[in-house]
Amino acid sequence: MGLGLLFALCAAVFMGTATVFQALGARRVTSGGAGAAVRATWQWPFVVGVALDTLGFGAELLSLRSVPLFLVEAAVAGALAVTAIVSALVLHIRLRRGEWIAVASVCGGLALMAIAAGRETGGDGDQRMRVAVLVGSVGLALVSWALSLRLGNVPHRAAVLGGLAGISFGVTAVGARLLPGLSLPGLLVDPGVYAVIVSGITGYLLLIEALQSGSVTSATAAMVTGETVWPALFGVLWLGDTTRHGFAPLAVAGFAASIIGALTLARFGDAEHQEP
Repeated sequence: MGLGLLFALCAAVFMGTATVFQALGARRVTSGGAGAAVRATWQWPFVVGVALDTLGFGAELLSLRSVPLFLVEAAVAGALAVTAIVSALVLHIRLRRGEWIAVASVCGGLALMAIAAGRETGGDGDQRMRVAVLVGSVGLALVSWALSLRLGNVPHRAAVLGGLAGISFGVTAVGARLLPGLSLPGLLVDPGVYAVIVSGITGYLLLIEALQSGSVTSATAAMVTGETVWPALFGVLWLGDTTRHGFAPLAVAGFAASIIGALTLARFGDAEHQEP
């Protein structure tokens, strides 16, 4: 349990810091246009950001082997607190008093959940459930693609796409949690692996489109809600995630505090949109 919690916190630190490095890479490209985004990906800070994101996903995957979904997903959402702090130090973005309170709320909520979290949990679920998650990830990708075409430029497009991105990232976490092991060659034939790949790519593409469609805050807030709430319920109802006896109210309070804090910090979901 302790090692899994450490991996979850490392995932938050890696992913939160990655956003700032990607922002630095984007800011090194002064000219706009369609080629600016491509040029930004070749800047060394952006490359470092991608590497940190990869490390963050690896740490999240390892944490899911021994930590309940509600704690891991809240920790990943807490990456926004890391982004806020690092943005204040590196990008010189001034944090308001309410945002400092939100950072404290995220940290306090995670501490409460760490105290309340119950038994170690592994790759629960059977082959049928992993196949169902794969089918669901493909179906979600198709539905999201159809909706993105039909939405056009409606006012809430960013929030809708951000929510769908969050749901996709939630499927990624659930698929990773359901993996019976991390050894080859078993991974190559496990449907859970392909559910993780499909939903991860879908979520990433949806998030990019959401951030380009409107409010960064709306898109990020919807994503945080989508990637935390339903996986937490899924873990409790279907995968046997528990709290210590009598500590369920504490876990609920901690989860709520973490998510509310993350939603308050939603403007840091795409740090390169902030003014230096």
